[in-house]
Amino acid sequence: MQIDTNIVNNQVIVDLSGGLYVEGAEILREKLIKYMEEGQKHFLVKMHKVDYIDSSGLGVLVSIHKRTQQCKGSLVITGTTGFVKELFELTRLNKVFDMQ
Repeated sequence: MQIDTNIVNNQVIVDLSGGLYVEGAEILREKLIKYMEEGQKHFLVKMHKVDYIDSSGLGVLVSIHKRTQQCKGSLVITGTTGFVKELFELTRLNKVFDMQ
């Protein structure tokens, strides 16, 4: 799992690639929480290059989504394809997240 982040117009852009498994999910959670502690509350997660996500990866996204909602922020997910897109649809998380 590769996680690249940068801030553009007060929005944290998170570009993910590879598989989002337990280890990568924890690293992602720590990075995003650090940004939130620094005052960031708007996130755009690009998943164009993610080929697999497990339950811990989904859990991190749900957790961050909940935190952003509490501070009147946002979490947008873009570029889900293949298995990852099917998993979001199967779990109905595509109805929870702002998916673009």
